Order: sequence, then structure tokens, then C-alpha cells
Amino acid sequence: MGTRAVVAGGSMAGLLTAKVLSRWYDEVVVLDRDELPLEAVHRKGVPQSRHAHGLLARGHQTIERLVPGFRDELVRRGAVANDLHNDVLWYNEGRLLKRAPSNLAGLLAGRPLIESVLRAKVTEVPNIVTRPGTTVDGLTAENGRVTGVRIDGEHLDADLVVDATGRSNRGPTWLRELGYDAAPQDEVRAGIVYTTREYRRVQGDADFTGVISGHYPDNPVGCGVGANDGDRWLVTLVGMEDNPPPAEPGAFEDFAARLDGPELHRLITRAEPLTEPVRYRIGPSVRRRYEKAARLPEGFVAAGDSLVCFNPAYGQGMTIAALAAEHLAETLEAGSDEVTRRYFTGMAKLVDTAWVMSVSNDLRFDTTTGKQPLASRLLIRYLSRLNKAAQTDPVVGRRFLEVANLLAGPPSLLAPSTLFRVLRAS
Repeated sequence: MGTRAVVAGGSMAGLLTAKVLSRWYDEVVVLDRDELPLEAVHRKGVPQSRHAHGLLARGHQTIERLVPGFRDELVRRGAVANDLHNDVLWYNEGRLLKRAPSNLAGLLAGRPLIESVLRAKVTEVPNIVTRPGTTVDGLTAENGRVTGVRIDGEHLDADLVVDATGRSNRGPTWLRELGYDAAPQDEVRAGIVYTTREYRRVQGDADFTGVISGHYPDNPVGCGVGANDGDRWLVTLVGMEDNPPPAEPGAFEDFAARLDGPELHRLITRAEPLTEPVRYRIGPSVRRRYEKAARLPEGFVAAGDSLVCFNPAYGQGMTIAALAAEHLAETLEAGSDEVTRRYFTGMAKLVDTAWVMSVSNDLRFDTTTGKQPLASRLLIRYLSRLNKAAQTDPVVGRRFLEVANLLAGPPSLLAPSTLFRVLRAS
């Protein structure tokens, strides 16, 4: 495809994209203004890294295809493999999904370990070069085609530039400087606040490896909890801006008593705390509709949070980043013409399902700003019935988890066999 591709951003989306591009370009340069250590440590450029992370089933399957050996190395270094149906407590609108054995394989690990393993494997590729401590100041273009990037007063030639700068999202500014209008975007501001604390995990302290409790209008608190590397419980409590989870010991544990199920509160009032609670305020969910832009320079693409940043309570970000990298590979495989247009058109379809699932719940709250699509309203009504059925019917629960893990689309929940089970229960 060309001599050099440049990836601006060295986190999950940037690394996965670089791995894909290494097949198609003589050299792939990953630029990041942060340091990029191989150790599993928190980075300034990833402020959300102290909070619960998990790879959806489709996410780690996709990463494994792109980066063979990723899963085994994660487990070797302490990640917890689990059955997402049998080992996790799922509370939806106060209803506990019935547990059952399945082949829905999950992986639980802290963000530093996930990123560390991925970075080590990606940087082993001979034609991938990382340049930490480097800020991209802008794009260069000629005759409607990107020709490179400006960094620290110098010009770096490139045949393709990927914006993987995350929520800071530098791409629109770079394009505006070249005379391109901003792409349309959808935005939903949910006003979510996280607070996280770590606890020591000991054998036999729980018969589950995770707890997912969704927040909803009748009980606007939730949690994302997982057994993590280092024999830890990583406990993230979720609340709204007007009533956030406390960042004080004691009050943090008391807040967990407001969750729909008693299991987590019982666990953390007995477990040994390893850290103080840490709070993080979530920015808006933003979907940048590059596929609707009137003009774009050829040779520019965006990935990860630079393309769409979700409410992280639903755990979709890393999976969509992996799917974007895989889609870019398919786009390049199909030829070198109109890569930018074909990539963004295809990504719109990939993002649709995850976006509707994410904003559907957020837009149920009066405090949320944003427009609710008709599909979201219909989905929420049906899911209330489905959640009731999933309390006793593991087949319905399995169908829900397949959709939640992006292995199937929401229409699969309306398959005749599932619809019958849902209507029978309600």
C-alpha cells in the first residue's frame, strides 16, 4: 500500500491498528505523547486505567486473531479466564440472570496488564517503530491526499495516517486546519461517575468471578466488578453526577449496599482493601459520523475513541477498537482505491449495534442529554420483558449475553424461539 503508515496514539486502538498495517506498509510508526513502558503500569494518557476493564467475548476473540498468543500470555501473567454466563452475576433492572455453563469465554485483567501484553507483542514486529514522547501537531496533504504529519517542527512522510488519539480526539482539528469541515456527530451526555477500590482476593471468598449490575432509573447505581491479575478484586461502583459513589473508605462500602444484589456488599465488607477509592468522571458518549462528511482527504482514518467513545459502563470500547482494526485489514485487502471512504462506511455499520445498546439505557434518565432513536425506545421496552424471562430461563439469558458481547445483533433477540420464551415468561 505504501512506504509508511503513521498511527497517532499508542494505546489499545493504536496498537491493534499498527499490527494490521504492518502487513501492508514497509514501516509503521506509532507516535504517542506519553511514555510507552512495557511494564504493566498506569499511564497518564489512560486516566481510566484504574477502573474495571473487561474484554467482551468478541473482543478477545478478535484480538487473538490479530495478535496470536495474546490470550495465553494474558492468562500466564495472571488474567482470569471465566465463563461469562456461569461465573458472572448479571443484574438487569434488579433481576438476576440465571447462571448456566456456556462457551462464552471471558477474560478479566486490569487495563495496565492488557495494554502491556499487547504492546510487547506488537512491538516485536520488526517494521513497527514506536516513538513515545512525541506529539502530532497536524496533518499535511496535497491534492486531496494525506502526505504525512507535523511533529515537533519536522515533517514525517506517510501514505496513511490513523487518528487513535482517544477522547482527546485531535483528528477534527487537524482536518479543519486543512480546510475540511467537521464531520457530523452524535452526542449523549449521561453524567456518569465511577469510583473504584481494590481488595485482596482469596480462594473461596466468592463463588463468582464478576458482578455486573446495570444502573437504571428506579435504582441509578451499578457496578462492574472482576477478579483480576495479582489476586485482586477490582471493584468499580457507578453512580450519577448528583449522587456519585463516595471516594471515602467506609462510605464506599456502604454505597454498595444500594446495589440490587447483596453479594458484592457482603464480599467487600469482609475483604481486605488494597487501595483507597479513586473517582473518575465520565465524559459524553460521542459518535463521529465520518461516513457522512462531505469531504475527507484520502489516506486518513480514525479508530478507537477517536471514532466513537462509549459510556464505558458497557465495556464496549476495546472490542470496537479491535473490530475497527480487523475491518481496516479487510478494507486494505479489497484494494487501494478510496480506502478512507470504504473504511468509514463499513465502520458505521459495525458501530451501529454497540451505539444503540449503549445509549438506549443512558437515555432513560431525565438528566441525560441527547436524542433517543426509535430503535432504542423499542429495545428498552422489550428488554424489560426479556430480563424477567432470563431470571429462570438460561436460554434467554444466553441470547442476551450473546448480544451484550457483540456476538449477535439485537434482532436475534426477536427470533421466534426466543420471542416465545420471553412472552411465555411475561
